[in-house]
Amino acid sequence: MCDTEKQYKQVLASCRELFSQKLNDYSSSWRILRVTSVTDQILNKAKRIRQIEESGVALVNEGVVPEFTGLVNYSIIGLIQIELGTTIEPDISKDRALMLYDRYAQEAFELMVKKNHDYDEAWRGMRVSSMTDLILVKLFRIKQIENNKGKTEVSEGIASNYFDIMNYAIFSLIKIIYENKEA
Repeated sequence: MCDTEKQYKQVLASCRELFSQKLNDYSSSWRILRVTSVTDQILNKAKRIRQIEESGVALVNEGVVPEFTGLVNYSIIGLIQIELGTTIEPDISKDRALMLYDRYAQEAFELMVKKNHDYDEAWRGMRVSSMTDLILVKLFRIKQIENNKGKTEVSEGIASNYFDIMNYAIFSLIKIIYENKEA
């Protein structure tokens, strides 16, 4: 499996570390975000990744790695917000936020293992830019589901799409970090 599980866990640990550090700086201020706002934030980050991929230029000196990391962390924030709902002020401790983060990270990992088995590591043959496009498609699907008040006829819901976005972002980070593939 080309060390997928090991690389996945290493990338996820890096994302978690940044999430933890930001909890120190900002506490759980993200708890006020409505799910639609989380979706919009993820969409902005994904569009920025695509713009950098297409132009090769980032005027703000950050690049795509921090943006893909943001996709992972905001996807987990979205999952937490779906579960807990929104509040008017930060209301959970760092320990509880990290416990929830870890629970959703583990769920995403387990989903990845199953899908990676069934698809035989197909993502390894994909370009990072293709995964960016798939993330954007997932985001527009989420926005439509949100516009439909969460109702779907035959499609997976918002949470499933957040998990897919998270996993594509981690796969992209693996390709960039371990395979030195450009976005």
